[in-house]
Amino acid sequence: MDLVLHYSLIPSFAIILVLSFLERRASRSQIDGKLHLLNGRFGIVIPLDFVGTFSNRWSFGFAFGATANKVMFLFSEGYLPLRVPQWAQAIVLLIGGTEVGLSYFPFFACLATEFQITGSVLGFFYTSTWFVITITNIVQCPHGRVMGDYEKIIFYWPSLFCLVFLLGRFALMFVKALRVRLKMDVSSQENHFLEVHQAQHVKRLVRKPPERQAQKSWFQRKVYEWDPCFQFPGRMIGTSALALICLYIFIVIEFYIYKEFSQELKILDQRFEELVESSNGSEVLVPVVLQLKEFINVTQGVWIFTTFAASLTCVSYVFHILACYRKHMKRLWAGEKHFLPLRSHEPASSQSVAAIARYSGWQIAYILWGYLIIHVVQCLFGVMIMYSFVLPIQHGQGLEMAKGLGIGILTVGIATGLMILQIKIAARFFLQPKILPDDKQKPLALNNRKAFHNFNYFLFFYNVLLGLGACLFRLLCSVLLGTWLIARIDRTIMQKGYEAADMGFNTWVGMIFMDHYHTNPTLLSFCHILLAGTTEKKLQKSTKYGFFNNISEPRVSTRARTRWLLLYTLLNNPRLTELRKPNVQSRASAVPQNPCV
Repeated sequence: MDLVLHYSLIPSFAIILVLSFLERRASRSQIDGKLHLLNGRFGIVIPLDFVGTFSNRWSFGFAFGATANKVMFLFSEGYLPLRVPQWAQAIVLLIGGTEVGLSYFPFFACLATEFQITGSVLGFFYTSTWFVITITNIVQCPHGRVMGDYEKIIFYWPSLFCLVFLLGRFALMFVKALRVRLKMDVSSQENHFLEVHQAQHVKRLVRKPPERQAQKSWFQRKVYEWDPCFQFPGRMIGTSALALICLYIFIVIEFYIYKEFSQELKILDQRFEELVESSNGSEVLVPVVLQLKEFINVTQGVWIFTTFAASLTCVSYVFHILACYRKHMKRLWAGEKHFLPLRSHEPASSQSVAAIARYSGWQIAYILWGYLIIHVVQCLFGVMIMYSFVLPIQHGQGLEMAKGLGIGILTVGIATGLMILQIKIAARFFLQPKILPDDKQKPLALNNRKAFHNFNYFLFFYNVLLGLGACLFRLLCSVLLGTWLIARIDRTIMQKGYEAADMGFNTWVGMIFMDHYHTNPTLLSFCHILLAGTTEKKLQKSTKYGFFNNISEPRVSTRARTRWLLLYTLLNNPRLTELRKPNVQSRASAVPQNPCV
């Protein structure tokens, strides 16, 4: 398959040249004057618009899914096209990633091209070639050296499913494009500056909100609420699809590694039993062997259980990140930035541009590494819970365990109660009364100062010991939250003031700001209105009798029309009146004149 990947670059370059020949450049160069056959051709082929693509989103998602196996090989650094020293391995990985990108470039380019007949034919044949080669590879050698029986079927079925979807998509594209060419149908593939859902979003903003909100279901309130005026770009759909397939492959690899490791543990268990039999039931060796067998059984059971828990956690993260993307984008569109750290309110432009290129790859890597770290930590805590609660009950030590647990809970409860008691005493005796009866709390003004100083002195020595427990609790919470959120690129795990050290969160911030500036519905609607007005004026000027086009419509002055639109907007949005700039003349007339002047 590595050799096939190398040779696939030949048809890939051929397809890129054909699509580039059909693509026309926006500006001509000097070579067009010398070679008239070019005629502005050989433009740049775009595989996917990573900023504002809202069409063919699921097709691009399945195209990303077809690359999942090679992405996993790159992730494991298993694909190295050249043999070089260790220090140059990063450069070789860059070359390998570029080769994989060129090999799968036709999938995206044939979906994105405007010449749909040519793109669908080339894409269908290229996709079918990859499908036949993959099927042949699986049929000839379905087993592998890592997982054994049916290894390639387990690994490659998601990519095969994506290839089948792309074959159907290219066939459908060809039929639609052919019907349009034969004038049997109207083309619906026009490139609109403003998408329909963006226009609907702006209409909803200027429309007066309903007085009574519709009652939401439990799923809408607790899980997810679908918004018809918002669509995820193709980048987010493709990243999520590829992340889920890569996570599946990663979990399968981990499971088979665990299976091999458990076989080794069974062999070790048998050797322990043989050792016990050969020692004739030694009083020292038998308890040690029994404890080791118990530890092996506990670890295996906990590992299997936490595999499902960590998998569900990371799968939920993939969908939760999409929900957070929508929430953050809506907040940015509304001008809200308080949910971001103060340093992230105005990220550098270069950082935002680079974040678009980094986000998809980093998101997948964060999900995979986050799954592994979450799984290991959950397994450690599971073993601790088993040895702390479950095994003592199985061994008949449940009463002692309950006694120790009760003492621990009582100790923590007393310490927490003393902390709460300090707050109550401070509020009751060491603060002055409320200034107004309606105040929610007392003012920060000391009362009974002498008693307050004695209170501080005698509690100083106890708070030293209490602070030790609070410090350990703080460390435990940091470890748990940091581990639990390690796969979340949309949320920083650094403390306040150190967010700049979180490169993943910085990538997320740069990415959402890039989308905010380039896909803001209000800005796009404004630009669309300006462009539509300019086009209409040019059309009227280009026609000799253009002023007769709207002769049936009554003439309305621009000033009156603007004032009417302003009144309509202010009636639907009364809060905007507070933000309006006051009239200079009315403000000047309101100032009393000096009679001496």
